[in-house]
Amino acid sequence: MSRPLAFAFVLWAALSGPSSGRADALGDASPASLLDLEARRLSGPVEPLAGYRGQVLLVVNTASKCGLTPQYEGLQSLYERYQGRGFTVLGFPSNDFREQEPGSDAEIGEFCKANYGVGFPMFSKVRVLGEDAHPVYAYLTSRPAPIGGPVEWNFQKYLVDREGRVVQRFSPRTTPEAPEVVAAIERLLAEQPPETPATP
Repeated sequence: MSRPLAFAFVLWAALSGPSSGRADALGDASPASLLDLEARRLSGPVEPLAGYRGQVLLVVNTASKCGLTPQYEGLQSLYERYQGRGFTVLGFPSNDFREQEPGSDAEIGEFCKANYGVGFPMFSKVRVLGEDAHPVYAYLTSRPAPIGGPVEWNFQKYLVDREGRVVQRFSPRTTPEAPEVVAAIERLLAEQPPETPATP
């Protein structure tokens, strides 16, 4: 095979090879922000996260049989405290860590409501690790350091500003009502929400 043909073959093989799971999860191009993605709610419908534009978000992977499960109480407390100012918690149950979320979506919803009175949006159970990670978590973990990198455990927290930018990551063991979490939320809430374009 001549050198030009050999080069062309190598180039073709590289371009036509299988793509990684992370690329598949995010699609052909990485989204501009978290708000360009969508996720299925526990109740069933797929929801575009664009509906949360203008709100400060705390995105958390949750589990019902973890030593950190009582953090649901703190998450609900934060939600009730700041909801009126444009703050929302988004919960993503996951069974990735020692199978500590084995239930169905319906069972997860019942558990959260009965034990912690959860009223913030909860989404269908997802993978948060590896090539099969849900696009939301493929996006979060692909952010530059210190935000990106693998999810450490249940109840890792990502703080997202009103325009969908991930601005801070909190350890699973940092409680929802820790002073540093509250201060960061209040700082983002103090910023003016982006203007919504007028509809013609």
